[in-house]
Amino acid sequence: MKLSARNLIPGKVKDVTVGLVNAEVVIEVAPGVEIVSVITKNSVDRMEIKPGDEVRAMVKATSVMVVKD
Repeated sequence: MKLSARNLIPGKVKDVTVGLVNAEVVIEVAPGVEIVSVITKNSVDRMEIKPGDEVRAMVKATSVMVVKD
C-alpha cells in the first residue's frame, strides 16, 4: 500500500467495541498513550481488526483512520 500521508502512528490494538453501524478502536501507541478511532463496523470486519493487531493510525485534520497491512 502506498500513501501520501506522512502522519502514520504505529501502535497495537488494545480494544475493539463493535456497535450496529460503527466500531470504536483503541490503539496503544506508547505505554499509557492511546488513540481512539471510530470507524465503520464494516471496516473492522473487512480488515479483521482485533486486539493485539499491529496497526497504524493515519491522522488527517480531525479524522483518525486505521491502516492495517
